[in-house]
Amino acid sequence: MFLQIQSCGLANAPKAVFIMGPTASGKTALAVECVRELPCDIISVDSALVYRGMDIGTAKPDADTLRCAPHRLIDLIDPAEAYSAANFREDALREMAGITAHGRIPLLVGGTMLYFRALQQGLSELPSAEPEVRQRIEAEAAQQGWQVMHQKLAQVDPVSAARIHPNDPQRIQRALEVYMASGMPMSRLWAQQHENPLPYDVIKIALIPANREQLRVRIARRFDLMLEQGLVEEVRALRARGDLDLSMPSMRCVGYRQVWEYLDGQCDYATMVEQGINATRQLAKRQLTWLRREPECNAYDIDPGIFPDVVKNLKTSLCS
Repeated sequence: MFLQIQSCGLANAPKAVFIMGPTASGKTALAVECVRELPCDIISVDSALVYRGMDIGTAKPDADTLRCAPHRLIDLIDPAEAYSAANFREDALREMAGITAHGRIPLLVGGTMLYFRALQQGLSELPSAEPEVRQRIEAEAAQQGWQVMHQKLAQVDPVSAARIHPNDPQRIQRALEVYMASGMPMSRLWAQQHENPLPYDVIKIALIPANREQLRVRIARRFDLMLEQGLVEEVRALRARGDLDLSMPSMRCVGYRQVWEYLDGQCDYATMVEQGINATRQLAKRQLTWLRREPECNAYDIDPGIFPDVVKNLKTSLCS
């Protein structure tokens, strides 16, 4: 099977490849095949893989995978630290430049769509988070729920509210923080951002399931496997440190929050499993919504049987 792959970006610029897709779609497996066949080096585009000591619940590539296909931008920071889209853009551009300087092709792989957007479009100067504002938002959310906070966001920034899912408290909180700190909707600040195009000719591969049920089943199986591999013990060890809590981005990662609440006695084991699977499916739905709006993508099914054809098509396009 051959399908002409389109690229986007600056003409005559060095090549780069994006592999984008929802969680559990097979992005890492495809990336490893690319590294075996093409002169590519992997850069992770995943806001959870940056944390050290969070291996099981983030589906971090295992040691054997990392030996044959090293990943840059994983295990960067402690879970108590913060990492932003701006941090990612700076780090990714540095790594891409290094890979290109060695005559190889940057292969950016992940499901954090905000990072992909920041890399391609640059970032506006958003106000930094103020602890007092954040605490006030979290206190209101604890009393009224994030659905109500999403409704409040819709009143002051309807564009951001339409883009952010009501079950995405981290982004609801950030949009409200920006409005409260600046007096301007975050969507307007984004619109005013200075264009800073990515200096690469990019080929975008999007893994999009032809059958959504297939992805739903994969997500459930993977969460069950994480539990078998020791996810509860991993979260218990993080919780025992004493310097982490559910207000931190690291502990709000899908799976970690649900296990933490189970260890707090807020639900039983079966409910935790159900909530963890449902939260992961909601994440995948949000990722697919982003992908539908992503221009100039080359879409493929998540069936690993077609991955050799994807690599073959990619190889032809990179050499043309």
